[in-house]
Formats: sequence, structure tokens, C-alpha cells
Amino acid sequence: MSNPPLARARKAQGAGIVSSSHLVSPRSVEASEFEFGMIVAWNAFSRWIVRCMAAAGVPELTVTDVLVLHHVNHRARNKKLADICFVLNYEDTHVVAYALKKLVTAGLLRADKQGKDVFYLPTETGEAAVRRYREVREACLVDNLDPQLNPELGELARLLRTMSGLYDQAARAATSL
Repeated sequence: MSNPPLARARKAQGAGIVSSSHLVSPRSVEASEFEFGMIVAWNAFSRWIVRCMAAAGVPELTVTDVLVLHHVNHRARNKKLADICFVLNYEDTHVVAYALKKLVTAGLLRADKQGKDVFYLPTETGEAAVRRYREVREACLVDNLDPQLNPELGELARLLRTMSGLYDQAARAATSL
């Protein structure tokens, strides 16, 4: 008589593309495949946005700097540090504060103190950099996307937001152990 969980575990060891076979669960090989896909995709995406910004004329920025610059430019609304961290899902405010300081020093953002709050907004130079980034993005990335994939990209985006919530919940649970 065979043991179904053991059979799944053996199948799991040979199934899928994963970064850490010792973490593959017989209950969800797909979770390990998803995590490896996220690792590879995150690293490719990070490399892409840094190089895209460099091609747009601002070569000295890190991935966090680029994400913060784009978010501060988003919808032409001034942003506070806490709001930036919340939207971009950064737990360490010091990392984002350093990026903001760097972007202000580079002349891409400016800080506007209103009472006890500091709001960040793009400078003309920052807005121009984001416009150039968009042009490079259109030429190098969007022009190469098959428009028929757009519905699948939308579904994938929804799945990533769902998984983000599950990972946040798991992180809270792990903190309480």
C-alpha cells in the first residue's frame, strides 16, 4: 500500500523549478514555484527599473530611490514619509527616509514642511526624469508586450496583491511565534 503524502513529496522533489528544494511542501509545490518566480522576477524588475532610470538620464539611483521617485510623482499629490512607506509596503522607514533625502539632494524632489509634517513633491527636474523614464519604458518594454497578454497581466497583478496579503499575514504570525 502506497503512502499518498510520501508519493506527493517524492513527486514534489522532481517537479517544478524552485530555488530551495528543502522547502518544497507536498501540499503545494506550486507555492515553491511561485516563490522562485517572484525572486527571479523581482531581481529582473529591480535591474530593469534602475537601468531604465539610468537610460532616462539619472544613473545613480537604487531600486528604492526609483520606486519612491515614481510614487511621489504619482497623481501630483504631496506625500508624507509614512504614506510612501504604507503604499510601497516598506516596513523600514529609515530606508525610505534615506531615499527621500538622496532624491532631495539630487534635485529630483523637494521637501515642504507644513507644521510638524514634511511633505515631498517632485521638482521640475524630477518630473522631467519621470517623463524620460516613461519614454524609455514605452520604447524598451511596452512596445515589446503582446497586447493580448493584458488580461492575463491584470489577473497576475490581482494574484500578486492577494499573495502579498497572505505573506503579510504570515509575517505577523511568524513574529508571534
